[in-house]
Amino acid sequence: MSSNNDEQLKRAYVALDKLKQRLTEQESKAHEPIALVGIGCRFPGGVNSPDDFWRLLSRGEDAIVEVPGERWDNAQFYSAEPGEPGKMTMREAGFIDNPGYFDADFFGISPREARSMDPQQRLLLEVCWEALENANIVPESLRGGDTGVFLGIGQNDYGLLQLYGDDYRRINNYDGSGNGFCFASGRLSYVFGWHGPCLSVDSACSSSLLALHLACQSLRNGESKTAVVAGVQLMLTPNVALFLSKVGALAADGRSKSFDAAADGYGRGEGCGVVVLKRLSDAERDGDQVIALIRGSAVNHDGPCSGLTVPNGAAQQQLITQALRNARIKPHEVNFVEAHGTGTVLGDPIEAEALGAAYGDGRSVDNPLYIGSVKTNVGHLEAAAGIISLIKAALALKHRQIPANVGFTTPNPYIPWQRFNLKVPTALTDWQASGEKRYAGVSSFGMSGTNAHVILEQAGARAVIPEALKPEP
Repeated sequence: MSSNNDEQLKRAYVALDKLKQRLTEQESKAHEPIALVGIGCRFPGGVNSPDDFWRLLSRGEDAIVEVPGERWDNAQFYSAEPGEPGKMTMREAGFIDNPGYFDADFFGISPREARSMDPQQRLLLEVCWEALENANIVPESLRGGDTGVFLGIGQNDYGLLQLYGDDYRRINNYDGSGNGFCFASGRLSYVFGWHGPCLSVDSACSSSLLALHLACQSLRNGESKTAVVAGVQLMLTPNVALFLSKVGALAADGRSKSFDAAADGYGRGEGCGVVVLKRLSDAERDGDQVIALIRGSAVNHDGPCSGLTVPNGAAQQQLITQALRNARIKPHEVNFVEAHGTGTVLGDPIEAEALGAAYGDGRSVDNPLYIGSVKTNVGHLEAAAGIISLIKAALALKHRQIPANVGFTTPNPYIPWQRFNLKVPTALTDWQASGEKRYAGVSSFGMSGTNAHVILEQAGARAVIPEALKPEP
């Protein structure tokens, strides 16, 4: 009888050990770092590659220029007087070169269909290809597999000229698929032959960072084996700028003065960024380069506050705290945050206080939290703001340097700098880690109230990956 009891106990212990092992594996998968293995980009200032982008950032260059004549007649729409009907206060912004150029033949698309395609779709195809090249991935090798597409996109000026124009006789059978947001992501999966999740996200300025959050979840859940995350924004008509001028959101000189006393609204920008992601265990197995690691992310909404488009500092603080918890990182370990930093009188102090409160726990006097915003270089890319911020933070980790906040001269007096030990870099700054590893935060807040925050880790800082996730020999 005793022997039977002993045998039952042994079996119970073995079963318990197996359950513990499964729980450990599930827990490890839920928090496995996501490897950023490739980057493609087209940004203002002639930026056509990650190396171009780092040069612009490291030199502290300002890429804001006058509105090109082929976009719209600036003389017709500009007025220095705010609120004038049919006029805008914007005459400068961040523009990319030749947004309509497209090698349709290369992607097997007829010239007629290409003409009906939103240039944002054309841009996405080319920059996606470049991101895969940067990742040393042959596009054909992913065909038929579970590669997911997660796209942040928010406006379609081309549709105003084509599908939604006044001349209904001009509408053809390609205008629908050429201009719908769903087709922008769907075309990527169709052209490259991918079967993973495919979606377009519009949450205003947080769109592409929200898309990244969803991609990380998809990878950890096993829905996607590889994920392509993108954000795109082009300014082809004056319509949105007219609205933004009407509500007083835009800076008079077209430049975002993030966290500066002179902040008077944001400068607009455009471009396209694409990143290629894999689970760290898969990237290690495949021998991929790892540019940076995504340790955790979080998404929330401002909820009821003083206005639909008014930021909520308490919600932002809760968001950052949740992202840190998901990343299993202590607040004081993060040395730099690529902030949303639109350069608005209302938004900057709210964001700075939320950052200080969330990241201040355990932070010593000799460990300031650097905050900056790429909007001071190239303008606010709106739906693509999150992806350009992520790419900047990843490159800063790679080079172990924090780029300057362009044009920062006088700290905003409504921000409690000393209380929260916040600092804005005014020159390219060597990144001194507070521990063995370097971590960065990235924020993106949508005008609709949807917020996203991501925690990045320097690649190579992790000596090992969890035992349960090591690839088979």
